Amino acid sequence: MFTIEHDFDATVITLVDEGRQGLQEDVTITAFEDCVTIEQLDARTGEVQKITLSLGQVHELGAALDLPEGIYRIGPERD
Repeated sequence: MFTIEHDFDATVITLVDEGRQGLQEDVTITAFEDCVTIEQLDARTGEVQKITLSLGQVHELGAALDLPEGIYRIGPERD
């Protein structure tokens, strides 16, 4: 199950793990104008772990989901 909310400056998606075994804490993905954050409660420490991705990283992640093993670069080659 998941929810989608549109806040003033971001879109917030919450992924809820459902089922009977091996359930994980909810994951909250917040898409801002210039980055995306992913947060999840660490049940062992009681602290929220947060990862920030640039929009370029999000684009590459989306592309990676449809590709086989390998090393890839999207767009022009960098020096």
